[in-house]
Amino acid sequence: MRGPLRGFWAACGYLRVRVGGERVAVRAGILGTGAYVPEQVLTNFDLERRMNTSDEWIRTRTGIRERRIAREDQAASDLAFPAAEEALRVARIAAADLDGILVATTTPDHVFPSTAALLQRRLGAWNAWAFDMSAACSGFIYGLAVAASFVESGRARYVLVVGAEVLSRITDWEDRTTAVLFGDGAGAAVVGPVAEGGFLSFVLGADGGGADLLVLPAGGSRLPASHRTVEERQHFLKMNGREVFKFAVRIMAEASEEALRRAGLTKDDLDLLVPHQANLRIIDAAQERFQLSPEKVVVNLDRYGNMSAASTPVALHEAYRAGRLSPGNVVLLVAFGGGLTWAATVLLWSVPSPLRTGEFEAALARGKTEP
Repeated sequence: MRGPLRGFWAACGYLRVRVGGERVAVRAGILGTGAYVPEQVLTNFDLERRMNTSDEWIRTRTGIRERRIAREDQAASDLAFPAAEEALRVARIAAADLDGILVATTTPDHVFPSTAALLQRRLGAWNAWAFDMSAACSGFIYGLAVAASFVESGRARYVLVVGAEVLSRITDWEDRTTAVLFGDGAGAAVVGPVAEGGFLSFVLGADGGGADLLVLPAGGSRLPASHRTVEERQHFLKMNGREVFKFAVRIMAEASEEALRRAGLTKDDLDLLVPHQANLRIIDAAQERFQLSPEKVVVNLDRYGNMSAASTPVALHEAYRAGRLSPGNVVLLVAFGGGLTWAATVLLWSVPSPLRTGEFEAALARGKTEP
């Protein structure tokens, strides 16, 4: 830890701080969100000219109309950077005040160094630890759970969580069953202490028995890159769509219901559902299961396709930016992905308002945490 601010919070033990002479437990919440998608749009009609498919075939089976594709010179960290900057601006937190950076991605810039470390350098967040997390489409919510644990245990105050994907680099453009599904983008959130609201529950799960249903076969230590793996197109993702669909419909409902139960709430308390954007039929099944009106479900799948770990944070930020989130709203985020993995969280939305006491309040007055 560096500097007087970190020395102060270390002395307090982070977990509990004194407010008016009383010791107050810290609850973690989201202080700010951000998102970025590349400018290039790839429509269904564009795909018609590249492979044996049609706009109608794609829309009726997935709900997708278009997706964003990164430029050749853009990697995951390049998408993560503007999303992270926006999340910091919304949270009114300076990069120098971050204690940690966690990037959820299946398409990192490199195997190492981590994309999180590259993002730390670009942001100038020199006080932050940094690492990547691989949980496929569930990665962002996994990351929120880790960040919340750091904050509530007293081991960090501000953690930046980013979901960033350049799935166009691992998409087989000769396979119409998968090529039509995926897009590129990044979403981010700053996690820190909140005076009101915050995370009420988390549900995380995995079933390695389904590992072969959604997999990138080559490029790791199991199948290192070789002439054979390239010729056999093993560096592109492979998916058993039928089995993944059945798994997703079931697990989205089960994880959501369990997250609400752990929060002591029911579907009637839900103000906004932010589901992973993989297939409109999966989202419709969840909406019907919870008997939610369309205005209580966030859907941007038609414009972006499946952005894996970036899908949920981009959808959350768009809901925030569109004025669909108000203080006190009960929000449910839920996702599923390769692994197989799943994750859900329930939180009470609140205006970013970190606890301000003692030296931290003085630092704010000096503008230390202003972007």
